[in-house]
Amino acid sequence: MITRKLEKVIEQRMFKGKAILLIGARQVGKSTLFRQITEKRTEPLLSLNCDEPEVKEMLAQINTAELRLLIGNNRLVVIDEAQRVPEIGLTLKKITDNFPDVQLLVTGSSSFELQNRLNEPLTGRKYEYHLYPISTAELLENKGLLAIRQSLESRLIYGSYPDIINHADEAKELLMNIANSYLYKDLLALDDIRRPVLLEKLLVALSLQVGSEVSYNEVAQTIGTDSKTVEKYIDLLEKCYIIFRLNAFSRNVRTELKKSKKVYFYDNGIRNAVIQNFAPLNLRQDTGALWENFFISERLKANHYAGRFAKSYFWRTTRQQEIDYIEESDGKFTVFEMKWNPKKAQTSFPDTFLKNYPIEETAVIIPENYLEFVNF
Repeated sequence: MITRKLEKVIEQRMFKGKAILLIGARQVGKSTLFRQITEKRTEPLLSLNCDEPEVKEMLAQINTAELRLLIGNNRLVVIDEAQRVPEIGLTLKKITDNFPDVQLLVTGSSSFELQNRLNEPLTGRKYEYHLYPISTAELLENKGLLAIRQSLESRLIYGSYPDIINHADEAKELLMNIANSYLYKDLLALDDIRRPVLLEKLLVALSLQVGSEVSYNEVAQTIGTDSKTVEKYIDLLEKCYIIFRLNAFSRNVRTELKKSKKVYFYDNGIRNAVIQNFAPLNLRQDTGALWENFFISERLKANHYAGRFAKSYFWRTTRQQEIDYIEESDGKFTVFEMKWNPKKAQTSFPDTFLKNYPIEETAVIIPENYLEFVNF
C-alpha cells in the first residue's frame, strides 16, 4: 500500500468543524485514502456510496431528522462519489451545521460545479483537496530511488494509477478497463452529453496533439462537429479530471500568442489507452510528447501537495519562439524545456522572454535531473 502525500494533511484537518472534500478522477485512490485514515481511528464509522441507487435517492431528499437517525452514534461519515446526488451541497451543509461532533469525509470524481450541486452551501465549511494518480514523490518515499529509475519508462507508457503501479504485470488490461468502464461514467450521466462516440473521437484527437497547440476549429473539422461543441466537451473532460489545459502566456511582448491553448492528460496511461498504443519507447514517434505530458503533470502534483501556488502556462510568439512550460509564482517566473534525449539538453531560452520578465530559474528537464523538480 502506497502512503499518499495527503494522508497526514487530512489527518491534521480532522474534527475542526469542517467537511473534508477529496476530489479527483475515478480510480485514483480517493476511497482507499479515506479508508487508510479511518482505519487508524477508533470513532464509529458510517460509510455511504452514492453510486448505489438507494443511497443516492435517500441523500437527495433527506431532512435533518432523518439524518439524525441515519448518522446515529457515528462520529465519522464517509460519502463516496457525492457528485452523483442532486443538491448534495445542501445535504452536506445540513450535516456540517447540525452535527458538529461528526467529521464528514466526502469524495467526488468530477467537479461538483459540473452539475451545480455544491456551489454556495459549503462556503467556509470545507477543506478541499485534489488527489492525483500516484506522484513521483509518493513513489520515491514508498519504493526508493532504484524503483523510481527502473519504472520511468513504464510510467511514461502505462501511467501512475494505483492499480497500475501495484499490478504492473496486468497494466494494459487494467488501463483499458479504466478507460472503458470508468473514464466517461460521470460525463455520460449528464443530460447534455448526447454523442458519446463524438466524445471518444475528441479524446483521440486530443491524445494525438499532446504538446501541440490545439485549435478548436481544426479539431471540430477532424471529428465532424462544431467548435462550440469541442470547447464544451473539453471543458467537461477537464472538470472530470481527465485532461487539463495550459493557456498561452502573454503580457508585455506584442508578438506573443494570446489565445492559444495546449491540452495535456493527467495520466500518460489514460492518454495511451485512448489511442490504444502501449508500444515501448524505442518503437514510438511520440516519446517527446509523452515526456512533456509526464513532467508537467508530475509538476502539478508536486506543487499541489506542497501547497505551492503557481500559475502554469506555455509561451510562443508569432516568430516561432517558444517555451514548453512556465510557472508564475509571487511575480517571478520559472521556465522549463523538456528533452527526453540528453544530447539535446543544451537548450537556450528565448532572450525575448528572459529580458521582459523577472526570471527565478530556467531548467532543461531530462530523465537524469527531473527528480529535482518533482520531489518537494
